[in-house]
Amino acid sequence: MKTVIIIPSHLGAKRLPNKPLLLIKNDPMIVHVWRQAKKTNIKEVFVATSDQKIYDVIINNGGKCILTDKNHTNGSDRIFEAVEGFDSKPDLIINVQGDMPLINPDAINYLENFMITQSAEMATLASKLELEDLDNPNVVKVETEEEISSANFSTAKDFFRKKDKRTNFLYHHVGIYAYQFQTLKKYVSLLKTQNELERSLEQMRALDNKIKIYVGFVKDYPLGVDTQEDLDKIRKIIS
Repeated sequence: MKTVIIIPSHLGAKRLPNKPLLLIKNDPMIVHVWRQAKKTNIKEVFVATSDQKIYDVIINNGGKCILTDKNHTNGSDRIFEAVEGFDSKPDLIINVQGDMPLINPDAINYLENFMITQSAEMATLASKLELEDLDNPNVVKVETEEEISSANFSTAKDFFRKKDKRTNFLYHHVGIYAYQFQTLKKYVSLLKTQNELERSLEQMRALDNKIKIYVGFVKDYPLGVDTQEDLDKIRKIIS
C-alpha cells in the first residue's frame, strides 16, 4: 500500500499574516513541520501550496513541493489537486497541518497503521481536553461514540468550537487527517455543508455526508499556531 504525506500551506491566514514563513529558531514554520513529517516511516512527503514563496523555501531545503490553485478554501481540496497530478495515485493520504511544528512523527505512524490495518475511510487524532479549553473557540473539540485510549479508536459524532451541553467523550481534536484516495475523491466532489461553513471545520462535510471518521487518542497535543501568543510559546519550546 502506497502512503503519502501532504502538508497544505498558504499565506492567507488573517490572524497571523504570512504564518508559514514566520521564523522559529531561524527556520520558517513550514520547514519545521516538513522535517517532522520526514521523520516518519512514510517516505513520500510533499508540501502543497499556492504561494511561490512557500514553494521556494521547501525546494531550497531539499523538499518536494507542489504549486496549486489559489482558490482552495481548505486543506483537503488543495491536497486533492496535488494528488490529481501524480502519475501513480497513492492508496492512502495523510494530511498534516502546516501550522503544527511540534507534530510527533510517532502519531503520524500510529494513524497510518490504523488506516492500513482497519481499511477505514477516514481517521484523525485527539488528545485530552483541558477544562480551560472548553470555552476557547480556537480549540476544536471532537465528540466520539465511545471512550478512546491509546489502544482503541472510536467514530466521531461531532466536531465543534464552542461549549454546549454535550459532556460524554469529549476530546481536543488534533488537526491531522488520513483518508483513502477514493474517500478524498468523494469528499471533494461534495458541496460544502452548512455546518462546514458555520463552524469553519472542513471535517463537517465528511460527517454530514455519512463518511465515518475514526478518532484515535494520543497523549501529547501538538500546539498549533493560530495567534502571536501561540507562536511565542512555540519559539520558547524550540529554542
